[in-house]
Amino acid sequence: MKKLITIFLLLASFLYASPAFAYPIIQGYPLSDNLSGYKHLDGLNRISVRQTDVTTKPNNTSKSNIGKISLTEKEIDLLSRLVRAEAETEPYEGKIAVACVVLNRVESSKFPKTIREVIYARGQFQPVQNGEINKPADEESIKAVKAALTEQRNLAPGALFFYNPDIATSRWLDTRTTTMVIGQHVFKK
Repeated sequence: MKKLITIFLLLASFLYASPAFAYPIIQGYPLSDNLSGYKHLDGLNRISVRQTDVTTKPNNTSKSNIGKISLTEKEIDLLSRLVRAEAETEPYEGKIAVACVVLNRVESSKFPKTIREVIYARGQFQPVQNGEINKPADEESIKAVKAALTEQRNLAPGALFFYNPDIATSRWLDTRTTTMVIGQHVFKK
């Protein structure tokens, strides 16, 4: 019964929520619907985290590897600044999930192949448009990015988008599959 009430309230909030800002899809980067097989949601607002194999370079280099992605210190800093700008008031897990969304995009064949290209793709992230991306990252955002690069890499499996439905001005993400909700952010694939 609790689940039914929660689902009803969630649906009602989408129908009667104020318009919200969402990031538009730009031509050439269509959504991917082939990200199935993830065990990502065990009921509303509960997230299951899987361990993942992580390969790291020796300490004498400035790169970290996750699967096929290799990040420089500059890329880690850029991603940390985006996490701070997008999720400064969100819980720690929400910060990790925002970093995972960017990493998921880099791994997806539907998006650019580098952190910089994903973050600076036209119209994708509000902090790029309003200059918040240029402010330094805080310690918690840096820690969240490092967690997303290691033990919590699969916190947001399959999620390619996130938004706050309470402030979004476009509702196109409402039609996408929700993978999880953390704090004010709804994560979608």
